[in-house]
Amino acid sequence: MRDEEFLRGLKRGENWAYRILYNEYAGRIGSVARTYLGADDVDDVVQEVILRIFKGIKRFKGDSKLSTWIYKISVNVCKDYLARYKRRNEILTDFAEDEEGSLPHPVSESNTFLETAGEIEYERIMELIEKLSPEDRLLIKLRDIDGLSYEEISQVIDKPVGSVKSSLHYARKRLRKLLEGANE
Repeated sequence: MRDEEFLRGLKRGENWAYRILYNEYAGRIGSVARTYLGADDVDDVVQEVILRIFKGIKRFKGDSKLSTWIYKISVNVCKDYLARYKRRNEILTDFAEDEEGSLPHPVSESNTFLETAGEIEYERIMELIEKLSPEDRLLIKLRDIDGLSYEEISQVIDKPVGSVKSSLHYARKRLRKLLEGANE
């Protein structure tokens, strides 16, 4: 099926188009959410992103690829969830009885589909990636795992291409430093 036909179906609210949307993008949206937030809110984020796509699809002009637009919505929803988590954490910390007053940081669920000898190394790298900031994790995921171009990432995170390249360079440098520290 052609992209234009799919997009027209979405804009008309066709059920078949929304089934395709969910089947094609729910996994990608969930992957962004896991990268940005950890495992806890993935289902909620996927539902929220699909809902925002449903509400906003008629405003999609096609200036970018549909997938780029969906990634952008996914990142924005993740940022909203992260802000809510921080606010909730601050409120709970004020009332917490323990002296440290902090809640555990969400941890990404392991990738059980990997059953090769590289599984341990992959999990180790993913653990180290979890130590990066959400922004660094997102950049590495979008470019190195999902294969988005610098231009697409620029549209997703609302930064100039040069800033994306620079930020990604430093994110990779921080990851490399973590990897070197883990191998000592």
